[in-house]
Amino acid sequence: MNTDPISDFLTRIRNAYSARRNSVESPSSRLKYAVAKIMEREGYLSSVTERANGAKRELVLALKYQGKDPAVRSIKRVSKPGRRVYHKAGELPRVLSDIGIAIVSTSAGIMTNKDARRRKLGGEIICEIY
Repeated sequence: MNTDPISDFLTRIRNAYSARRNSVESPSSRLKYAVAKIMEREGYLSSVTERANGAKRELVLALKYQGKDPAVRSIKRVSKPGRRVYHKAGELPRVLSDIGIAIVSTSAGIMTNKDARRRKLGGEIICEIY
């Protein structure tokens, strides 16, 4: 039993990049799908597809490389089940001087820290990627 499915999802991505895989599979959920779509839009993943595997749904993530280097250098879970991290719009983190992104769960949905700051929304910081 997994107590933190988002950490498992991020760890699968991190491990797949370390193993130089072309793709990685993960059990699907709406939150994981939203995070993966943001990573795709921001250029950290090549593609995100969802497929049915019997009664279960799976996410298939095509990993992106820049030459031989992975597009993701670091992916870190910020808010954990034991310690939730919330910030107001003005206090949202700037990851690597805004080169990287933080994914934030706001009242208007899942978005990057840059979008949340632009829309003046705060929320729970899910993870940081650069």
